[in-house]
Amino acid sequence: SERFRYPDTRQIKLEQGNSRLFLPKLGWLRYRNSREVLGTVKNVTVSQLCGKWFVSIQTEREVEPPLPNGDAVGIDMGIARFATFSTGSYLAPLNSFTQHETRLRKAQRAMSRKTKFSNNWKQANVRVQKIHSRIGNARRDYLHKTTTTISQNHAMVCIEDLQVRNMSKSAAGTTESPGRKVRAKSGLNKAILDQGWAEFRRQLDYKLAWNGGHLIAVPPQNTSRTCPCCGHASKDNRQTQAKFECVECGF
Repeated sequence: SERFRYPDTRQIKLEQGNSRLFLPKLGWLRYRNSREVLGTVKNVTVSQLCGKWFVSIQTEREVEPPLPNGDAVGIDMGIARFATFSTGSYLAPLNSFTQHETRLRKAQRAMSRKTKFSNNWKQANVRVQKIHSRIGNARRDYLHKTTTTISQNHAMVCIEDLQVRNMSKSAAGTTESPGRKVRAKSGLNKAILDQGWAEFRRQLDYKLAWNGGHLIAVPPQNTSRTCPCCGHASKDNRQTQAKFECVECGF
């Protein structure tokens, strides 16, 4: 297994000052203390990812009820702009997969030329896994930094309840009824999945709860067609992606 857990705290010893940890059958292990361990240790989980080993320490402690900080804000998720706030500011997308797509394609092409399960194939497979790990690490790092900043500065956040799985479905269709603009839809699906909208919402949900805030997910129907001034909803309100003009009140 790629991970295993030590549930008995009586067999675990932790020395944060010396950055070492005692685990049964493994003895004393040196580790990089990335953050201070607070509270009573309840269990320890050791995991392995792409040749690197990690230790996760779960603790229990009492904290004061958090008080929310800041006001309410609405966030619109997108591709050209990762997150657009109701205040007018926005966050640019990271596009971690796009940045490493060329390297990944070359590594996968080289692996496909190797005899499957040979030593050369295994080495090529490791290179592919490392690129995938780098893409995921960059995306998670970006999402953690943005969600932490948002949750610490806002008491309530409203986002669209996007169904990413439905939005990123293939448009290829079937042999009897083939789809239209399949190549364009494939590129759109890849760009949607590269943003990590579901992970952004998951992190924002529990981080706001930690800081005493609230996350509200609203139905996405007609959110880009409804006038914020008079409330009139029509597809004619937004002729293009960049321009909005209400046909009822002219806002």
